[in-house]
Amino acid sequence: MGNVSTAVKHCLSYETFLRDYPWFPRLLWEEKCSELPKLPLSLRLIALSLLSRYVSCALGCPYEGQVKPSQVTKVAKRLFELGCYEVSLGDTIGVGTAGSMAEMLSDVLTEVPVSALAVHCHDTYGQALPNILIALQMGVSVVDSSVAGLGGCPYAKGASGNVSTEDVLYMLHGLGIETGVDMLKVMEAGEFICQALNRTTNSKVSQATKNIQPLHSK
Repeated sequence: MGNVSTAVKHCLSYETFLRDYPWFPRLLWEEKCSELPKLPLSLRLIALSLLSRYVSCALGCPYEGQVKPSQVTKVAKRLFELGCYEVSLGDTIGVGTAGSMAEMLSDVLTEVPVSALAVHCHDTYGQALPNILIALQMGVSVVDSSVAGLGGCPYAKGASGNVSTEDVLYMLHGLGIETGVDMLKVMEAGEFICQALNRTTNSKVSQATKNIQPLHSK
């Protein structure tokens, strides 16, 4: 990495299929990708080899509606070819189902290895856990989550936050998957931040097990 600071560990960026929401850059993703090879090698190393790229609205768009799996595959393949070590497929507005997640992943996996994929599921319609389970069954091992399910989607009115970390951990531990994460500590963190923000947790596990040790807390 030469003189690149070792403090630079991880960078995130987003791609989307939306063409007309207010924040979308004037350059389409194809144009942005075509510009990357022109950068000096050191900048490309920062821009790509450390980059986890997010493909937003992979299961539905608030403006254009249904998104074809082939569209997701096209973007994910190009980002992987450019050198991104991880491509996270986001159900940004939470409209996906187990069926649409399986269909989309099946298509993407024809062009991108599962080791380079992650999923990012918002829980707007209560489908995040089933969608994540499908992704796990198909070999994906990186899942985004948010303590207490906090967050949202600023360009999709009504969209809830990312799936809660507590709920994901409960499911994973119930499946016998070792995470190395203490769920009680996560629940405590969620309670702390919710009190600070004067908000109610979106975690079903925290709501159901308040003041009671969860069944799968180890």
